[in-house]
Amino acid sequence: MRFDPFSSWALAWSAAGGAEDRTEAPWSGVLYTSSSTPPPKRTVRAGRRRPTGPETGPREQAQAPERDRPSSGAYPPSGGGTYPPSGGGAYPPSSTGGGGSRPGMGILGIGLAVVAGICLLAFMILRPGGGGPALPAGDLGEVLESQGAGQGAGDLGQLLESQGAQPGGQLAPVAPAQPAVSEQFAAVTPDPSRAGETWTVMLYQNADDRILEQDIFVDMNEAELVGSSEQVKIVSQLDRYRGGFSGDGNWTETRRYLVTQDGDLNRIGSQPLASGEADMAHGDSLVDFATWAIKTYPADKYALILSDHGMGWPGGWSDPDPAVPGERDTPLSAALGNQLYLNELDAALGEIRAQAGIDKLELLGMDACLMAHIEVFEALQPHARYAVASQETEPALGWAYASFLGDLQKNPGMDGAGLGQAIVASYIEDDQRIVDPQARAEFAGRSGTSAKVLAEQMQHSVTLTALDLEAMPEVMASLNNLAYTLSQLNQREAAEARTYAQSFTNIFGKSTPSPYIDLAHFAALVQQATRNNPEVTQAVERLYGSLNAALVAEKHGYKKPGATGISIYFPNSTLYGQSVSGPQSYVPTAQRFAQNSLWDDFLAFHYTGRPFQPSAADLAVPEAGARVTAPGAGAIQLSPVEKSGEVASANNPVLVSTDIDGENIGYVYFFTGFYDQEANSLYVADTDYLDSADTREISGVYYPDWGEGPFTMEFEWEPLMFAIDDGTNRVQVALQPETYGQTAEEAEYTVDGVYTYANGGEQRKARLTFRDGVLRSVFGFTEEAGEQAVGAPREIIPVAGDTFTVFETWLDLDQSGKVVAEVSEEGGTLTFGQEPFTWQALDAAPGQYVIGFIVEDLDGNKAQVYTDITVQ
Repeated sequence: MRFDPFSSWALAWSAAGGAEDRTEAPWSGVLYTSSSTPPPKRTVRAGRRRPTGPETGPREQAQAPERDRPSSGAYPPSGGGTYPPSGGGAYPPSSTGGGGSRPGMGILGIGLAVVAGICLLAFMILRPGGGGPALPAGDLGEVLESQGAGQGAGDLGQLLESQGAQPGGQLAPVAPAQPAVSEQFAAVTPDPSRAGETWTVMLYQNADDRILEQDIFVDMNEAELVGSSEQVKIVSQLDRYRGGFSGDGNWTETRRYLVTQDGDLNRIGSQPLASGEADMAHGDSLVDFATWAIKTYPADKYALILSDHGMGWPGGWSDPDPAVPGERDTPLSAALGNQLYLNELDAALGEIRAQAGIDKLELLGMDACLMAHIEVFEALQPHARYAVASQETEPALGWAYASFLGDLQKNPGMDGAGLGQAIVASYIEDDQRIVDPQARAEFAGRSGTSAKVLAEQMQHSVTLTALDLEAMPEVMASLNNLAYTLSQLNQREAAEARTYAQSFTNIFGKSTPSPYIDLAHFAALVQQATRNNPEVTQAVERLYGSLNAALVAEKHGYKKPGATGISIYFPNSTLYGQSVSGPQSYVPTAQRFAQNSLWDDFLAFHYTGRPFQPSAADLAVPEAGARVTAPGAGAIQLSPVEKSGEVASANNPVLVSTDIDGENIGYVYFFTGFYDQEANSLYVADTDYLDSADTREISGVYYPDWGEGPFTMEFEWEPLMFAIDDGTNRVQVALQPETYGQTAEEAEYTVDGVYTYANGGEQRKARLTFRDGVLRSVFGFTEEAGEQAVGAPREIIPVAGDTFTVFETWLDLDQSGKVVAEVSEEGGTLTFGQEPFTWQALDAAPGQYVIGFIVEDLDGNKAQVYTDITVQ
């Protein structure tokens, strides 16, 4: 299957604003039309983006949030920063992206750089007033600047710093523990039958994880519905988790199988050929399994499908049992520990080919999240003819094994392109937990849900790509041509395209914009930003042509309209400047890509000014201490907040305004915080997008356009709080903006917390995603550090009795009004049952509040200004 979305992109810019000539005013850096003087200041009356629900009567009133108090002693504690005793940082796990998606604000989002849980930054100066101290108006952005605070580090960067690594440095490598390998697994007599076209399909199924264990176990059972034949042998290495899903005897070791036909989805009928405990996160385990399978079941074509958590260019495939230290040769591997990193996967695949004596695998499949990166495809290119992977996170279903393996059994003469097309076409809609009534009822938690309805619900954000790896050299050449062309432009234009490109889940945390963006959609936005510059147009059209030639099949849900099949890594300056997410880790981990591309050279030029030539072949890691700049930064200035009154209520909103000046304005948010006077602490109550005066669109992705020149932002603040209702219980939450969307109903919001399984009580840091007031997905994360959750996400399918405990974010103040700690603590608990979670708008509780505007530039930096207000 081919697709051609590119022809309309070249014209999309004209619908979004036309081809007006522009010049840059050298004294200000603000773009004005070449024939005019700077325009007069405009007034923009913005509205809240989040739907508040139909007006069916008076709203209920929220309860005043209360900060947990220590059991004894003075509050706040003496010493300024001794509370909480440990792990006092924010909880900002990786962000679920989307077209034009932005990080949730959290506390890092309002500009407080927290180090070891303590923020020594002035926030507000308490002033005397009737009834006790009041929170006065203040400009937090100016206070932070005066204190020398910069943009907050990425979450993995904070995790790394907590482990003793220095930004920009590397840790000394530590020899990894050796995995359990072939001596544990008895050899099997090769099958001599090779009549006609034959395949060996190898399933490397790492289910040693609480979230994934049952899902991958079901995948194995789906494969058994087909089973092996004389022409198609299916073999599996399946590693299960200790303490998770308890079905089929609750065994936890690693087993190898020749998959035989069996009709039971709840138990494995194939007989294990060997068992032991292998470290599935080690390349040697993959080499041992694949070479054993190829030598034991020789065939004309080989497919290798790896299942587990994926992280994009870093790799994935973690394994907690056996608990062995991983490589520590990059800051990233030092932070995350034992994983199958991309450079290790590349080396393992080369070793498999060498030991097995084969030219290439016919197909490499990544049944994991976020692996359809150009960095990944380039690493796979020498080892296989075709590859299948997903740009976005994958639902718990995984791939539809019974469907595509059944197609292969019926037509073993197909090549890797045909198998890739079958995998993409069957994804979600032909999965057994969709099409089988009993499995569907067990999966969905209720009977009567139709296959069509459930498939539609599961597909809204999915992506899957089948790629011809033989076409990668031209894809790389066209990317290199684009990268060099980009270096000749105003880098602000590249930053704008990065900001608004279709993005995907961010494994590096919510404090930065997602660096995983769609390559072709980014190119379309570059073309738009440069007003159809002929050189840019030529480079973009060449890229389009190469991508179109490489794509065998592609699908994406309606919530990912800008997804075209291949992602690329384009971090903001904060991530680029951190050793764990910047070139010190990116270049050696995605080493083959870095060697063959100019993209690492372009990133170094974009952020440090390091020049490069079209023939550059070196690995672009800027020298230690190189200054990282931000072309997308806006130097945004906000005037003090003006307000129509000092008191607000449900029937008496307050009009607030600020003058905004600067450039590169991306998103504008409104912030609400509730002041707990007894605890002397500020509760982060709400953050929401403000609607722009104009919204632009390209290829179905929508983003705000705030125009040019200074303007006055007005917003009529109706004092609201929000809560989540599980059908029997209601918990107040701070919904964080995630995706801007075409309309308010399409905007997405998230809530972070702790997910607890009813079966066994195991817990995971997790995230709920809401759209139009209804829960749409639940994702857990593989890596945790204190109250952070980072690393590979995977969908959790709730069952009745599972619970979710929300996180609350508080700013503890000292007696002078200075923030001494940012604390994320557990709030109320919701229980999954028959009713879906929904959000409710509530009238804000009476009390003192801090409200204000947050303006984010195209690099993710934020300027902010606040005032105090009383709610009655």
